[in-house]
This record gives sequence, C-alpha cells and structure tokens, in this order.
Amino acid sequence: MSGLVWFVIIIVGLLVAAYVFRLAGQAITSNAPKFRDMTFGVAFGYIFGATLFVWATYYYFQPKITGVGTPNAGVIFFRWAVQGFIIASIAAFLFRVFGRAVGTEVTKKLFRSMPLTASFGILVIILYAITAIFAGSIAPYGESEILGAANVLAGGDITAGGDPAYPLGTDQIGRDILSRLIFGARNTVGIAFITTCLAFFIGGSLGFLAATLQGWLDQLLSRSVDVLMAIPSLIFALLLMTIASVWSIKLGVPLTIFMVLIIAVIDSTRVYRLARAVGLNIVVMDYIEAAKLRGEGLGYLVFKEILPNAMAPLLAEFGLRFCFVFLTIAALSFLGVGIQPPLADWGTMVRDLGPFINFAAFIPTAAVSPLLAAGAIALLTVAVNFVVDWMLHKTSGLQE
Repeated sequence: MSGLVWFVIIIVGLLVAAYVFRLAGQAITSNAPKFRDMTFGVAFGYIFGATLFVWATYYYFQPKITGVGTPNAGVIFFRWAVQGFIIASIAAFLFRVFGRAVGTEVTKKLFRSMPLTASFGILVIILYAITAIFAGSIAPYGESEILGAANVLAGGDITAGGDPAYPLGTDQIGRDILSRLIFGARNTVGIAFITTCLAFFIGGSLGFLAATLQGWLDQLLSRSVDVLMAIPSLIFALLLMTIASVWSIKLGVPLTIFMVLIIAVIDSTRVYRLARAVGLNIVVMDYIEAAKLRGEGLGYLVFKEILPNAMAPLLAEFGLRFCFVFLTIAALSFLGVGIQPPLADWGTMVRDLGPFINFAAFIPTAAVSPLLAAGAIALLTVAVNFVVDWMLHKTSGLQE
C-alpha cells in the first residue's frame, strides 16, 4: 500500500482509539468529571502522545547497523537527540535546585517560581557567555590556526577518518572545528549582543522622544520607520551589505562594523514601534504631568520616568530582538557577506562544512561537523526564547 493509505489508516485508528479511550474512562470511573468533561480533542491528544512515545521507544532500540552492514544514520541521530534531551533536562533540574539553595533571597525566590524551561535557558545562556568571554583560554587551538590535517571527521575514531587530537574534526583547510566553535561564540554571540544593544539605544531613544514630544517629530520618525519596515529586513540587509563590502575596502573600515550598524538601524525600527507605543501610554499618566509641572527637562522625563516604567516589555523584546539579530548575522555570514574570515562564525561554518553531509549515509559522524554549528545557533535561540517566555509570563501578572 502507498504511504498515503497507511497515513489514513493510522489517523483513523487513532481517532477510534481516542473515542474508545474516552468511553472506557467514563465507564471505569463511573463518569468522573475528568472523563465526563473530557473533549474528543483532549482524548485524541492522550492517544497520540502515548502512540508517539511507544514508537519513539521502539525506534530508539533499533540496531545501529542495518542488515546490509551500513550504519543506520536515522537511529544514530535519534539516539543522540534523545540522550541530549535527557541530559539537558537533568542539567536544568540540578541547576534549578542549585539556584534555590545558593544565592540571595531575591534569586532564590526567582528560582522557586522558575519553570524547568527557563532554568534550562538561563543555564545555556550562562554557558555561552562563559565560553565567549574565555574563548582564548578554553580553545585548544587558534581560531584561524591551520593544522597538519584537513577534512578530519568528528569522533576521534581513526578507522572512521577521525583523529584523537581533533575530537570534532577539522575543516577543508585544516582548522580545528572545536576551536572555531568556541571562538564563534565570542564573534557571533558577542557581535549580536552589541548590535542588539545599539538597536535598542537608537530605537528606544527615538521612540520615547516621539512619544514625549509628539507633533511633527513624531510624524517624521513614524513615517520614516514605516518605509523601512515595508522592506524585507534580510533582503534589505543583504543589499546594504553588498554595497558596504565595496566601501569597506575604499575606507579601510572592517566590514563587520558596517554589518553592526546596518542591522542595528534596520532592527531599531521594531524597537521604535514598541517604545513609542509604550511611551504613549505612559506620558498621559499623572506622575508625568507632575514632573512637567515641577519643570523637569526632557532627559529626566525619558530616563527617570518613562524608561523605568517601560522596562518590562523592553526586556522581553530585547530577548526576541537578540534572537532575530543573531539569526540575521548567521544568515548573512552563511551568504558570505557577514562576519569575514579569518574570524570564526557559526553561519560561515555551516556553509563551509556543508559538504560533509554527503558522507553521512556511509559515516554518520561526517554530518556532525556542520550540525554542530547549526545546533549551536538553534540551542541559543531556543534558550533565549524560553527565558523570554518566562519573563513575559511574570510581567503579565498571570498566575500559574
């Protein structure tokens, strides 16, 4: 039978199983509220989750070598994913326990109310920050140091094309991938953080200024932002970076400086919109009017009155903006106009190490090299979003 027929059969089977599950639950529990009020969608979710768990368990214990003697790459990567998820969950749980026992009363209270996802996100961010700050001491080799062996596969197994001296392998010109991953944290994450801070300084200052003064300045800034936001950000950044690549040579200015300025200006438009909207809600408050009657200046109103009361939504937006800036830098580097060699960058590493995937069917560890850089990007993005979701939940006033 075709795959479509099997898919229909599986879905119908799950629907029937969900219906039977709900009826059986109502009969066994004498129509208890849990099953009496259970919708069909909830019952289907339980059945689907149980089926998925059974299938995952069955697939996890499949042999790593197929009947013809070739590696079963799907099973190998699935096992790595499951093991990574378990290790991450245990690490997040232990970190939360540690945070509840050590620290100030404020931090202990935060950790007591913190979900496991936020604990995982904070742990990952701390590890990334430590790696970025101490990259020079942690990395075994320099980020652009060319070693004696090229195209060494990850794993350290000599029979599979590896080398114990390079546990994560080397790239096409013999640079250690582990070292470049570590230095990539400093370059990619560090530059993204600086760019996000600059975007918030530009967008936040202009947004609060427009909300406070209003009038023609507000109209001028808002219409200019509308024009910039109408252009797709990645395409606009790619166009400007192409132009900047010519001027950077003429002016002798590193292309990375142009990239930071371009992305900061483009992303500041989103920050401007948020800051202006929040600022307009704050400037009509009584304490703002009282400050104006006292004769306080514009700087006092913006930085002493408006900014502290707008901090919660701005911090949440900072986390989201950081993710977008981080991904934009990685995308530009992947396209060849972002962070330039010899600096290590995760986006460039994904592009350069992509050919290794062609050998994954024969040697699964060959696909590890490009996936490491892509995984580093994805892991930080997920971690920051976990923390942002928790911050939004806390600042919204919702209760568990």
